[in-house]
Amino acid sequence: MSPLVRIDQLSKTYTEGGRTRKVLDNVSLTIERGEFFVLLGKSGSGKSTLLNLLSAIDTADSGSITIGDTRLTALSEQQQTLFRRHQIGIVFQFFNLIPTLTVLENITLPQELGGTPRRHAEDKARALLERVGLANRADTFPDKLSGGEQQRVAIARALAHEPLLVLADEPTGNLDEDTGHTILRLLLELTRDAGKTLLMATHNPEIVPLADRVARLHDGQLVITYQEAAAPVPALASVEIA
Repeated sequence: MSPLVRIDQLSKTYTEGGRTRKVLDNVSLTIERGEFFVLLGKSGSGKSTLLNLLSAIDTADSGSITIGDTRLTALSEQQQTLFRRHQIGIVFQFFNLIPTLTVLENITLPQELGGTPRRHAEDKARALLERVGLANRADTFPDKLSGGEQQRVAIARALAHEPLLVLADEPTGNLDEDTGHTILRLLLELTRDAGKTLLMATHNPEIVPLADRVARLHDGQLVITYQEAAAPVPALASVEIA
C-alpha cells in the first residue's frame, strides 16, 4: 500500500524586514496510512508552516505534496479549499471554535459545508461528544467551557467528517500539564480507533514514546530522529476528564 502522504523537495521562504529566510529547504517525507507521526522543533523552526502547506492554507515556493491519490500542489485554490474541507481535520493550539455557535453547531458546521445532511451531521456530532465526555454540553457556547473542554470539542470537530489526515498543531500547548496529557491520550485513542493518520507538531518531547516516528525540523531540514513500534496509548478509563 502506498503512503498516505508524500512530500517531495518542498521549499518555503519568507521575507521579513527585508531579509529572506528559508523555513523549509527541499524537505521530503512520506507518512504511512494509520501512522502517528510527530514533528518536533523549536518555535519558528517551520513546524506550523509545514502543517499549513499540508492543509493548503499556505502555498510552497517549490516541490509537491500528494495526499492519497491527490496531488495537492497541482490543484487550484478552490479545489484545495474543497479538498481541505473534505479530507483534512485540523486541531489548533487555540481551539479556533466559533464563539457565536454552540458546541454542537461548531462540530456540525464543517460537515454541513461539505454537503452532509444536518440530521446525519448532528448524529455524528453527538456520538463524538459522547466519546469525548461532553454529551451534556451540546447546547453550550465555547466561552462557558474550560480550555480542556474546548480542545475536546475541537478534536470532535476535526474527526467528524472522517478525514484522510488529521493535523494537530501544538494541541496541548495552551493547556496545563494534566489537562494536556488527557487531551493527548484522547486524541490518540480517537484517531487510532478510527484508523486515521495523525501528524502532530509539538515542542514537547514527552510525546515521543507514543509516536510511530518522530522527525525534527532544524534550519529548514527534516531529520528522522525516532522510529520504532509505538507504545500503547494509556487507557482513558482511568483518566478523569475535567
